[in-house]
Amino acid sequence: MFNKIIKRGHRKVSKSDSNETGLYGYGTSAYQNSGSVSTSNVTVNHASRTAIASSVANSLQHPVGPATAAALPAGIIEILPSFRDVPVSDRQNLFLRKLQICCFLFDFSDTLKSAKEKETKRQTLLELVEFIQSGSGKITETVQEEMIRMISINIFRCLPPASHENTGAENTDPEEDDPYLEPSWPHLQIVYELLLRYVVSSDTDTKIAKQYIDHSFVLKLLDLFDSEDPREREYLKTILHRIYGKFMVHRPFIRKAINNIFYRFIFETERHSGIGELLEILGSIINGFALPMKEEHKLFLVRALIPLHKPKSIALYHQQLSYCITQFVEKDYKLADTVIRGLLKYWPVTNCQKEVLYLGELEEVLEATQSAEFQRCMVPLFRQIGRCLNSSHFQVAERALFLWNNDHIVSLIAQNRNVIFPIIFEALEKNIRSHWNQAVHGLTANVQKMFLEMDSELYEECQKQYLEKEARAQELEEQRELTWKRLEAVAAESGEEDMVMAN
Repeated sequence: MFNKIIKRGHRKVSKSDSNETGLYGYGTSAYQNSGSVSTSNVTVNHASRTAIASSVANSLQHPVGPATAAALPAGIIEILPSFRDVPVSDRQNLFLRKLQICCFLFDFSDTLKSAKEKETKRQTLLELVEFIQSGSGKITETVQEEMIRMISINIFRCLPPASHENTGAENTDPEEDDPYLEPSWPHLQIVYELLLRYVVSSDTDTKIAKQYIDHSFVLKLLDLFDSEDPREREYLKTILHRIYGKFMVHRPFIRKAINNIFYRFIFETERHSGIGELLEILGSIINGFALPMKEEHKLFLVRALIPLHKPKSIALYHQQLSYCITQFVEKDYKLADTVIRGLLKYWPVTNCQKEVLYLGELEEVLEATQSAEFQRCMVPLFRQIGRCLNSSHFQVAERALFLWNNDHIVSLIAQNRNVIFPIIFEALEKNIRSHWNQAVHGLTANVQKMFLEMDSELYEECQKQYLEKEARAQELEEQRELTWKRLEAVAAESGEEDMVMAN
């Protein structure tokens, strides 16, 4: 509780706030279904717009200087006319003046402080979004530069400390703890929307835009993925994906930068809020890889994606990770052996919930696996599956048995039954004889029946070998007990002799 108070300051944003302005398809905002950002509900009193337009007309002839974050003189923001109230020739300069207003930053820890100015900035941001979205005029290079500068001033900031940094606690399930919500989201969201509209606009020339959306900008954008606010990460995910799609020159750099985030997460911190969102972007990127696949992409699979199974917090992003892994195998079936052996390398020993996740992912990978690749890894694979079958945690044993419900996996097993049956038979027999869970007992019986129908002779041979092995084990146990009894007898005789001699 103490760390939440430190992080949230005076006000914790309510869940209703998290849904209030869902631009570009997020949340439940009135903007969501309209397809455009409306400014019809502006509440700032513009007095006489005609009078204001005429009084500002002269100043619009002289563009403002570079946008910078600055303190407001006595909390005053100049109220400017809307774009439709000025001549077309003056709209670029008006856009610049509005950008300057939006460079002022406010303290959202106190909701009552500068309330009027905050609302004026919000409405100004909405007007900028509407102007870009409407395509009413292609903005100049100067305006583009100043807009990216204004966006940078607003979104690039020091993120508040995460909960574990205050308490030292392990990563918690986000469903069990309310996520931190950024207090300045009423402004921040519209700034993100403006950036998104600029990136996706058909009027945006990448040859010009890449001067402002450069490597430094992309790196700072990636740093923001560590934000604990899920709304912000959703916007970042969409924007970065659009940048990747539009700016081909940035693609190798973006992939490398994401790799570095993963390396640091895996081998150093094991803490990052945006791994799931980054993997979602990569899932789409992997889907577009051309064949034959580059060596760079295969190294990414081996060095980054497979080791992502190691961190304890895998449950937070496993769904996205599993999709990426499966995409690789579906793209190039020869990678199946590499992926399966990678899963076996990081297979959990004591974490049953992770085992259940791994088994689900394993089934998806096996569905895309061809017979030749399956044969390369089937021995270590089914040794591990055998251990899962005998797990005392019924969910692990049950999930392992569900693999036999998949027709493709069953066909692979049938083709290689001479190797797989002897490996798995003992585990099935142990379940039938001693597993405590009735559901596991029933599923095991079904699998045994399937094996019997598949190849009765092999089944009988495996059963014979198992009984012989059991008999040998029983014989060894009896010999061991007999040896101990002899040792006890010798020790007893020696003790009696010692007593006699002592007397």
